[in-house]
Amino acid sequence: MTTVVFSHGQESGPWGTKIRAMAELVKSMGCTTESIDYQGIADPTERVTKCVRECAQFDDQLVLVGSSMGGHVATAAAREVGAAGLFVLAPAYFMEGLEELTPTPPPVPICIVHGWHDDIVPVDNSIRFARACSATLHIVDGDHRLTANIEEINEYLRRFVEKLTG
Repeated sequence: MTTVVFSHGQESGPWGTKIRAMAELVKSMGCTTESIDYQGIADPTERVTKCVRECAQFDDQLVLVGSSMGGHVATAAAREVGAAGLFVLAPAYFMEGLEELTPTPPPVPICIVHGWHDDIVPVDNSIRFARACSATLHIVDGDHRLTANIEEINEYLRRFVEKLTG
């Protein structure tokens, strides 16, 4: 069995629009889902600790999915939790003044989706990260929230999970 664990962004919640849509998709594929609530935790390191702790309860193959700050958190936790794959949206990599916090890419398949018109996390940050670790990168006609791109995102997620689950 595969469990898909979602990590939301800095100013969203565990069951926002994108996470609900992605969770419905992966449930239809036979996966179980969990979405970690980081509300009230601003420190990325504390969020990573919570993610690792929450993932320890699963005895399944794990796929970590994160958006923005949640992408950073999922990336930082992936190696420690033994994730089978990492799927991130507009991940908060190489943020100005916090470049040293960008996690080392885990040795798992990585898929990144980022919007060309993101005014929060520059798309160049995802290009830089993807180039360094040969991650799959999809750049879409969207902004930071990517809510207008959920159908595209779900298609990329479906293909990603299918590859991991055989």
